[in-house]
Amino acid sequence: MGLLSTRVLIIGSGAAGYSAAIYVARANLEPIVVTGMQPGGQLMITRDVENYPGFVSIQGPELMEQKRLHAEKVGTRIVDDEIKSVKQLEDSNEYRFRSFGNTNDYYSDAIIIASGAQAKWLGLESEKRFQGYGISACATCDGAFFRSKVVAVIGGGNTAVEEAIFLTRFAKEVILIHRRDKLRAEKVMQDRLFKNDKIKVMWNHTVEQILGEENPRKVTGIVIKSTKTQELNVDGVFIAIGHAPNTGIFKGFVEMDEQGYIITKPGTTLTSRAGVFAAGDVQDKVYRQAIVAAGTGCMAALDAEKFLECAS
Repeated sequence: MGLLSTRVLIIGSGAAGYSAAIYVARANLEPIVVTGMQPGGQLMITRDVENYPGFVSIQGPELMEQKRLHAEKVGTRIVDDEIKSVKQLEDSNEYRFRSFGNTNDYYSDAIIIASGAQAKWLGLESEKRFQGYGISACATCDGAFFRSKVVAVIGGGNTAVEEAIFLTRFAKEVILIHRRDKLRAEKVMQDRLFKNDKIKVMWNHTVEQILGEENPRKVTGIVIKSTKTQELNVDGVFIAIGHAPNTGIFKGFVEMDEQGYIITKPGTTLTSRAGVFAAGDVQDKVYRQAIVAAGTGCMAALDAEKFLECAS
């Protein structure tokens, strides 16, 4: 077990984490980034990115590799490790926090939590095979790839209804598939859904399998089940059953809402604990976009720099 120390420890290596690292490093604070359970974040499983400013089109993994190289070039140390717990050092005169990882422990004066969130998936083997090839968890990110296509949205809450309505801008037909006979979405959202003649709702159905071709890899349909099994021809599938922030290890350490998202002071990345900042999808359950995460990563870096100046 190694012991590493830094002025600013950044937990997470997605768009927020690397953006924070670039700004912290440029302030000569020599940050350490702990990559976490999914190095590179959710963009590592995103094939084509066409909504990140500055890139007409780029592969998600390539974009994150560029961010990693940028962070390293300006002085960030990147460690492939996963933090398991964090505590404040009440009696230490040198460092404020100690974070415990799988392979190292980390001392720091400030922490930026940028561990992201994960879309909830159905858990099908075929779902994994076609992620990025017709299966998505973000209509805003990928909807434009399905112009004049037939797509399915899985879910029955606000997210599913919002995704379905948004997709009607591109798709010729949107099929909302819900396992119950009533939606959980807010009434005003339901009203908009039912008034949209491009949306068809299939009640009391579950998805049993994703169908597709391998060369080129693409989705061609799904198998759904109610009282009997049937196949449905679709060009894309959007899973909209919610997201879960990767914040379990911070429970009791910083204040969170009932869904596990870290609460930050409005207009800042400040959490309930001095010296700890949150950026990206750990505190954003509304936008969930890479560019927004990158922006809050910058904010967290500037907030941390200001905190350290005042604390010194």
